[in-house]
Amino acid sequence: MKYKVVVSDLDGTLLNSKHEISDYTKETIKEIIEKKGIKFIIATGRHFIDASCFMKQLGSESYLISSNGTNAHNEKGEILIEHLMDEKIIKELLNLKIEEDISVNIYTNDGWYVEKYLPEFEEYHKESGFAPNVVDFKTFDKKDVLKFCFISDNVKKIEKLERKIRENPILKEEVTITASLDICLEIMRKNVSKGKTLKEILDKGGFKLSETIAFGDGLNDEEMLSIVGKGLIMGNGSKKLKKALPDNEIILTTDEDGEAKYLRKIFLEE
Repeated sequence: MKYKVVVSDLDGTLLNSKHEISDYTKETIKEIIEKKGIKFIIATGRHFIDASCFMKQLGSESYLISSNGTNAHNEKGEILIEHLMDEKIIKELLNLKIEEDISVNIYTNDGWYVEKYLPEFEEYHKESGFAPNVVDFKTFDKKDVLKFCFISDNVKKIEKLERKIRENPILKEEVTITASLDICLEIMRKNVSKGKTLKEILDKGGFKLSETIAFGDGLNDEEMLSIVGKGLIMGNGSKKLKKALPDNEIILTTDEDGEAKYLRKIFLEE
């Protein structure tokens, strides 16, 4: 068998549009783990606390890459990799002038922080029950910041903010900028990504990138999908991702159980 490791993004990939893992997908993944001995890794932009509930649903005892590669945990929940932001970067991001309808979200090792609670948070995190802490960023003093996430339904405002960050003399050389969705701008420390952390994790486990197959749908999956043995893009994936990786195969959408059907075809119907 060529592939020994499967890596999957969550939202828009493993999770359907209801932010759930379908029963068909759960059964398929449990089968490839139990019958074929496949290592199943989640690599997500979500926080570890949030994402770990999905790993439990799958019965997978494996690595979990979270917050776009800023963290990686083992099956015991122990931190294997941690990429924290420098204090000067945290301060500079907090001092940015942000338009009112852009939600600012900060992930630290112990949780999620916002200044304003939005009702849509509940639907997005209903499976895990993960919820933000509402604080005043003027007095925010956490040092273990993993990432900033700016969210707005106004894509033009998100694009404007991205340009602002890329042009900032302090930030432009010190951060990684990516997006899981066009409405979501995610900022980590320099040289952090799902792909880089995946390579570190595979090296630790004695696996090769060439033995790995990965699934994703957003720009934050681009590097990961480009370095593995086989990188699959979901049918519902970002147009920007499809343009960035024109040679990667596009499969069925998440609501069609695209990932599970592909896995079943290559591992269980041989």
